[in-house]
Amino acid sequence: MKLFRYGPKGQEKPGMIDADGIARDLSQHISDISGDMLNDHALARLREIDARMLTEITVDRYGPCVGNVGKFICIGLNYSDHAEEAGMDLPSEPIIFSKATSAICGPNDDTERPRHSSRLDWEVELGIVIGKKAKYISEADALSYVAGYCVVNDVSERDFQIQRQGQWTKGKSADTFGPIGPWLVTRDEVADPQNLSLYLDVNGTRMQDGSTNTMIFGVAYIVSYLSQYMSLQPGDVIATGTPPGVGMGMKPEPVYLSPGDVVELGIEGMGCQRQTIIQA
Repeated sequence: MKLFRYGPKGQEKPGMIDADGIARDLSQHISDISGDMLNDHALARLREIDARMLTEITVDRYGPCVGNVGKFICIGLNYSDHAEEAGMDLPSEPIIFSKATSAICGPNDDTERPRHSSRLDWEVELGIVIGKKAKYISEADALSYVAGYCVVNDVSERDFQIQRQGQWTKGKSADTFGPIGPWLVTRDEVADPQNLSLYLDVNGTRMQDGSTNTMIFGVAYIVSYLSQYMSLQPGDVIATGTPPGVGMGMKPEPVYLSPGDVVELGIEGMGCQRQTIIQA
């Protein structure tokens, strides 16, 4: 299934894409697409619905594909070709940081360049959405805890992230730095999360063109690994890292985003996003 949320910010309703690619309203069946609706039992009940009987809708705005996200966890430097681009050694364990949940926004909402920003960057990433509580789980069992996947743009302010002292969080957490969606694609529709193509364009120029098969740590490993250090809750979102082609790594000089720039990105089978950069 492809599930989504639509409508004005803070007033989103649940929806579903039917087999013909038509957007349908789900609000007569569930109140939202959030943690308690993402377990296997709840998703199985949604699959029983005849989507053709749901009201067809025109979507003016996609909201974040998951509501009430509890944790927004990110994995840094998780593609071997991105590590090479950055001139950094491959990590021996996943690099973990968080984005503030207040950064979450719709996939096509404007991206605000923060005040005092000078190095605004992009990162297309595969997002994992957790479907049930995961604590001390094995890698072999990890995918059964995943409700589905989505597109994430891990928008980053590199000056805040790298040049200022402290951890990466402040360079990752400004408002609008976490577009997720347009859809939550349930795990049964993703045959192999380690074989998905990703891309990102800036003003029509292809910047990132990669595949999840170059991940250093795969989806199952990441979910298992994180569960050893914290419980993962239904509706938590994990961004799994980005392939090469970020602005910081451009040669001979880095390239960063300015107001008026347009970023378009997508993942095979997951839909696409489009953001216009504005000044905060």
